[in-house]
Amino acid sequence: MSNNASLQSRRTAAIPRGVATAYPVFAARAENSELWDADGRRFIDFAGGIAVLNTGHRHPKVIAAVKAQLDAFTHTAFQIVPYEPYIELCERLNALAPFSGEAKTILFSTGAEAVENAVKIARAHTGRTNVIAFSGAFHGRTLMTSALTGKVAPYKKKFGPMPAGIWHVPFPVPQHDVSVADSLKALEYLFRADVDPVNVAAIIIEPVQGEGGFHPAPPELLQGLRKICDEHGIVLIADEVQTGFARTGKMFGIENSGVEPDLVTIAKSLAGGFPLSGVIGRAAIMDGPEPGGLGGTYAGSPIACAAALAVLEVIEEERLIARADTLGARIKGELARIARRNDTVPMEFVRGPGAMIAFDVVKEGGGSEPDADATKRVTQAALAEGLVLLSCGVHANTIRILMPLTISDDILAEGLGKLEKALVAAQG
Repeated sequence: MSNNASLQSRRTAAIPRGVATAYPVFAARAENSELWDADGRRFIDFAGGIAVLNTGHRHPKVIAAVKAQLDAFTHTAFQIVPYEPYIELCERLNALAPFSGEAKTILFSTGAEAVENAVKIARAHTGRTNVIAFSGAFHGRTLMTSALTGKVAPYKKKFGPMPAGIWHVPFPVPQHDVSVADSLKALEYLFRADVDPVNVAAIIIEPVQGEGGFHPAPPELLQGLRKICDEHGIVLIADEVQTGFARTGKMFGIENSGVEPDLVTIAKSLAGGFPLSGVIGRAAIMDGPEPGGLGGTYAGSPIACAAALAVLEVIEEERLIARADTLGARIKGELARIARRNDTVPMEFVRGPGAMIAFDVVKEGGGSEPDADATKRVTQAALAEGLVLLSCGVHANTIRILMPLTISDDILAEGLGKLEKALVAAQG
């Protein structure tokens, strides 16, 4: 029978090093917020497949919907023989769109695919080519989305020249000494020095940066971007791949700001673990590309559509939007308590809306100097305690918490206890 050690050996021999794995443990089964590895060891999951499992591992309603669809058909390619689950899901998403007016939706398979197609749609609508993104942003791993991503290593390293027409401005982070005024001034300078705004198709931003460190986009920044986009006819894209579907205490993260985007990219928790993504947008913009210009062989898989329809029901029936706020308040309270201890690694800047919570590991309490080594010790100590935990951030010193929103209070408490032990153990 396979175990972690044998699977790790096989993985090293069969799979290139370019796809890194955080931990040498291999999943055997999972249920809601728990998983068990090939050695039979139990873990509490605070990673959620990188924000994919807002409704938990194998939610019964999602599994039942998938099984029913399996009994009907698994694939036709929507561009060849269309099917109702795709249409029904788009109707549901259009009704949820975080902007006023008529909406349309197109479905794809991955977050990067959604972002790349959002850029295509914005270019087709505006007749322009340039796109502006932010430092610290993560938008995917294709060449276009790697270009949009605001971090060189590992996403751009060794991959040659990136596509032209992509520009970055600083993202406002107080502990990095970048303000909203700094960001907007940098954008103004960009328009003066490098790219005429009449040649900009889109500005893309995450309402809360994911890989960049769980930094929320301040409402003042989003308001400023909306004004600039309106003034110059630029499409505002909200990348909701990680923030969408109840994680932030709203269906979409940008709803926390009151600012309306023009296009919204979605993926991750949309389909409860099945590959599905999409772009929701203002109808007039979405109709910019010519017929046949958009699509994909597996885009909008009927299996994934069935799962996504069930996910939307679970979010509503189990009140996961409100649950995210409840969970987030509890987590922040526990982190504040832990941070007052004098025997843990120094922790600062607890942040995040809803249940999209993070904090920084720093060299000294009260300071902001990143400590990436201590952060790695925390994640390794957590694994030893039976907790799957992820780090992120431009300085690799942010601990992020992405447990399923369906987690029970008891398992959340157990997981936070394991995190506390890890923070103590990492201090040594």
